[in-house]
Amino acid sequence: MNYFFNPKARAEHLEHVAYYQSQRHGLGARYLTAFTAAMVNVCAAPQRYKIKFPPDIRQYQVAGFPYNILYRHIGEEVEVLAVAPHRRCPDYWLERL
Repeated sequence: MNYFFNPKARAEHLEHVAYYQSQRHGLGARYLTAFTAAMVNVCAAPQRYKIKFPPDIRQYQVAGFPYNILYRHIGEEVEVLAVAPHRRCPDYWLERL
């Protein structure tokens, strides 16, 4: 199964990469590795994870980083709606639906 980003989620994700890379060389790559591993798990079984926002928005935590991936399963793909920081207002991304 493949995944794709909502355009705002892609921008958000790339901001996280840039931020971590600016903090320490190689940390951006470590974040990318953790994000990719998370998406492998999500794409392998998108229905496995708990619904966070009914009817179909699910959440998966990026290991080692303070982000949740909010996504929905659409046909044969997964749409990444947000790569949300744990400390940010939890509903900020709902306008992306």
